[in-house]
Amino acid sequence: MVPEPRPQPTSLSPSSISTFKECPLAYRFSYLERLPEPPSAAASRGTLVHRALELLMGRPPADRTLDAARADLDRARAELAEHPEFAGLGLSDDQWATFHGEADALLERYFELEDPTTVRPIGIELKLQTEIGGVALRGVIDRLELDAEGELVITDYKTGGVPSERFEAKSLGGVHVYALLCERVFGRRPARVQLLYLAKPEAIIAVPSAQSITGVERRTTALWRAIETACSRDDFRPHPSKLCDFCAFQAYCPSFGGEPDRAEELRTLVPA
Repeated sequence: MVPEPRPQPTSLSPSSISTFKECPLAYRFSYLERLPEPPSAAASRGTLVHRALELLMGRPPADRTLDAARADLDRARAELAEHPEFAGLGLSDDQWATFHGEADALLERYFELEDPTTVRPIGIELKLQTEIGGVALRGVIDRLELDAEGELVITDYKTGGVPSERFEAKSLGGVHVYALLCERVFGRRPARVQLLYLAKPEAIIAVPSAQSITGVERRTTALWRAIETACSRDDFRPHPSKLCDFCAFQAYCPSFGGEPDRAEELRTLVPA
């Protein structure tokens, strides 16, 4: 029996590209079926710190102090308290204390990476979109700024662990997509892209080139063709790896004895 084709997605993003590469089945669950995932403390903490830094960059440069950042973190906590990503965590008082203590530490370490009073942001949480190979490519840039020479710089905050040298190039994949978006939308290639890992703290910096931009275009087009084929055949096979330990869909994965069609129950099990 020939399987019914699945409707194709209308766009790609750095996160959906990464997910399809890592595991087509997880891509199907997340981006085609759009199944909800239980909130995680790590992801929610990242959301909290990103919001605090967004608020900090909205202040006049001279006001971007550590005390101001702490006030912005408190404001972010209040804003997000009732959001399902936080309200659904179900942490104990001790766990919440650890959660907020780790968020405080990440924010403090940010100040070891750069002096925020020198940053010249021109876009915060900036949404960009262009078309590549017949599909809309979109992304949200944490921070787009101008350096001292007036060149564009893309900054992406990371609250997880720093990748090993072996996986450093992979970690830069998303910001190279952002570099392509900037070149397409603004007609200017960024002078550099940087990942600020707050936990270490450490910065990973790369300089986009004509070659790297062309490479992003080619890889995006090839991946889109692979997604089109997978949709036409309804063929989204799992790709077991160490990442499976952190996958919200593991219980429904055939590699672990699960049944993919049962994943629909997540719509009733995970709070909206």
